[in-house]
Amino acid sequence: MEKKNIDWANLGFGYIETEKRYVSQYKDGAWDEGTLTKDSMITMSECACVLQYAQTAFEGLKAYTTEDGSIVTFRPDLNAERLQTSCRGLVMPEVPKEKFLDALDQLVAANAAYVPPYGSGASLYVRPFIFGINPVIGVHPASEFQFRMFCTPVGPYFKGGAKPLTIRVSDVDRAAPHGTGNIKAGLNYAMSLRNITEAHEAGYDENMYLDPQTRTKIEETGGANFLFVTKDGKVVTPKSDSILPSVTRRSLVYVAEHYLGLTVEERPIYKDELTDMAEAGLCGTAAVICPVGKIVDHGKELVFPAGMEQMGPVTQKLYDTLTAIQQGRIEAPTGWIHKIPV
Repeated sequence: MEKKNIDWANLGFGYIETEKRYVSQYKDGAWDEGTLTKDSMITMSECACVLQYAQTAFEGLKAYTTEDGSIVTFRPDLNAERLQTSCRGLVMPEVPKEKFLDALDQLVAANAAYVPPYGSGASLYVRPFIFGINPVIGVHPASEFQFRMFCTPVGPYFKGGAKPLTIRVSDVDRAAPHGTGNIKAGLNYAMSLRNITEAHEAGYDENMYLDPQTRTKIEETGGANFLFVTKDGKVVTPKSDSILPSVTRRSLVYVAEHYLGLTVEERPIYKDELTDMAEAGLCGTAAVICPVGKIVDHGKELVFPAGMEQMGPVTQKLYDTLTAIQQGRIEAPTGWIHKIPV
């Protein structure tokens, strides 16, 4: 298949409109068959529930070209399951897993010319989302919904390699105890926009959010999970009911234990334990894992032993191994790689 005439090597991480997107309507208690459309615009009432009360959730995943030329996605079944969890949390109809995967197959196959070639460092970012579309003026859930999925080619999240980040301990809470922090609701991200803007203005790359109940335990950032490597070589990730269950983090933890033979712990991590850590990283679909070099807690600086110049050795091995699995250079665990029928 002939690829689009795109400068893949200099592709940024932004939106480029592709030829097709998937849309399905929920009405009278049922989903329709769904279809692909060339129209990238959405028409709705000014009183649509999503506009008035932010009843919406989304997902994010990528499609890659592997070494043998296949187009694949990475563990999309987990994205489908997580979207179902979000739907239950926001009183929206669940998108059946089979429907989600069928939409993904249709979308990526229809836009195969936009999937960057192997070795370019780029990928096709896929954004599924669902929202309440009928007019709602009283505070109650919508009764009609749209499930949509679009894609856009993106370059590597970090041009020229990932440089360790400097983050600050936030005074603002990301989520409430027993709230909706564990679902991928659009409003969760909107609520972090002011705080991340202020962090950037103050010279920081991200915010470290603490647990909202005691403010002693590490949770996550506005859009990524934490992963730490202790000074004695263990991989440790925070455990909390208000953290979004990252597909990337779960995959990195598996790689650490089953591919690299490391001891893994998922448990509450107290802020006071940061001095026991040798490396730190942020996990997510966009960057896979990004190193954290320094944490600033109200003027008190902590620089991890791995330093501010490059990824730590364990973080680098995790990154290299997982990306090799995604791109087909290392054999993946059963069910991790979903091949797109093109």
